[in-house]
Amino acid sequence: MTNNEDSTYLDNVIAGWASRYLDIPKRQELKTAHQVAVIIGNEGFTSEIVSGNHLLIADEPIDFGGNDFGPSPYDYLASGLGACTAMTLRMYATRKKWDLQKVIVHVDHGKEHAPDSENTSVVKKIDTFKRKIELFGNLDDTQRKRLLEIADKCPVHKTFESEAVIKTELV
Repeated sequence: MTNNEDSTYLDNVIAGWASRYLDIPKRQELKTAHQVAVIIGNEGFTSEIVSGNHLLIADEPIDFGGNDFGPSPYDYLASGLGACTAMTLRMYATRKKWDLQKVIVHVDHGKEHAPDSENTSVVKKIDTFKRKIELFGNLDDTQRKRLLEIADKCPVHKTFESEAVIKTELV
């Protein structure tokens, strides 16, 4: 559905019908003045995330003790990198008036042994994001090479490669 009003109406009709057959627990309304808020209950790992006007779900896979109701926190990190990469390439190609029809960014996250930990008793692992980019459109080799360079300039990519600081306080 392309019309937001029609889509919302259909969502409500389906939700109303489904609620007759499902035992859906009442969810606690989560509101925040912050960029993101996350709430989790005392059972399992399923978490509700509020980001602006958007409600998201995060969970762990079943084999990690979760219900697999949503992406894992690491899936969200990989998604952020993929989305930012695609948007950065779209912005650049549009500004250059290049014929970039579509971008698909594939991202995998894993932990690899740090090169300097091979000969020590302490095993260090590095979070590694592997990104594969598909570019569609009438692009020459020079344009494709430049877009690959631009991918490394996306803000999330830069954030991952910089030193981040997390400040935590109880409220």
